[in-house]
Amino acid sequence: MHEEQQRPEHGPLAGFTVGVTAARRAEELGALLQRRGATVLHAPALRIVPLADDSELLAATKEIIHQVPDIVVATTAIGFRGWVEAADGWGLGEDLLARLGGVRIMARGPKVKGAVRAAGLTEEWSPSSESMAEVLDRLLEEGVDGLRIAIQLHGEPLPGFVESLRAGGAEVVGVPVYRWMPPEDIGPVDRLLDATVSRGVDALTFTSAPAAASLLSRAEERGLLPEVLAALGHDVLPACVGPVTALPLQGHGIDTVQPERFRLGPLVQLLCQELPSRARSLPIAGHRVEIRGHAVLVDGDLKPVPPAGMALLRALSRRPGWVVARADLLRALPGAGRDEHAVETAMARLRTALGAPKLIQTVVKRGYRLALDPAAETKYADV
Repeated sequence: MHEEQQRPEHGPLAGFTVGVTAARRAEELGALLQRRGATVLHAPALRIVPLADDSELLAATKEIIHQVPDIVVATTAIGFRGWVEAADGWGLGEDLLARLGGVRIMARGPKVKGAVRAAGLTEEWSPSSESMAEVLDRLLEEGVDGLRIAIQLHGEPLPGFVESLRAGGAEVVGVPVYRWMPPEDIGPVDRLLDATVSRGVDALTFTSAPAAASLLSRAEERGLLPEVLAALGHDVLPACVGPVTALPLQGHGIDTVQPERFRLGPLVQLLCQELPSRARSLPIAGHRVEIRGHAVLVDGDLKPVPPAGMALLRALSRRPGWVVARADLLRALPGAGRDEHAVETAMARLRTALGAPKLIQTVVKRGYRLALDPAAETKYADV
């Protein structure tokens, strides 16, 4: 215990930058990430627009009151509450709840179940997986031919859900409670895209399919889509809260990581495992050096490094122990011109930041190399 107290504490995500695209619960996700040491870049890719004054929701509500469905599928807590509040605002709240009181209600998960019960109603069933796929399987298993089913839509695509119910003979009524719209200020999204392309972020988190689709759409508008996809395919980890959220990315051939439980906590825990495991760790000059996004761990101590220094360190670490010419290092520097003196300046700052000057050797008239420990030379010779 005494030894642990001596070492400065840093979380598992220290030295990594994580982009957050969520509009809803973004502060909660950001706080979870920061608590574990991450630097957070927040750019809501969408905004949620309530439809309290929307004619579609009013029409759907009146239709349900006048022609009661057999089954109601509640998909999100915020959406179900929003529907009841909107109905109250139109003076239809009591009528709606009276009709829903005699209807079979299926709630997608515990939060939705809580919203249903808070409205004075009781759900018939809720899947333990919180998966819409399981809800669909149950409905189709029971048989839906001739049934009238109302689904509280939640702004996200429900791939195949409505089509499968209709194919099974059901009449489906959609209840659109809120819509996703582009953010009013696109600036943060553009900055996040730029950071993705320049590898200024180590991971992007997605908590809704529309946010993922919106980010890719904006990248396409700016002509950056190929570069963003290249970054997400190699250097920037795309982490999605669940499989539906991942669909727009998978449509572009991007593999994502997802937690087993579709929740913010498990999503953050997944990043705590994935990002450190992707960091480069090398034995250099008697030290254990782990190269993270914007910082370096030297024997477990966190050393923040400026962007230019990180660019040099990554270039050197691609062939650890080998000499990298100044001209090659100059090309690796962000926004560098033709003056190789820029390399010397950035190198001096890098060595100062690392606090262990012997990690990087100057090879006169040739360039620089990481002072890889002799025992490791053969292991990394062909890297």
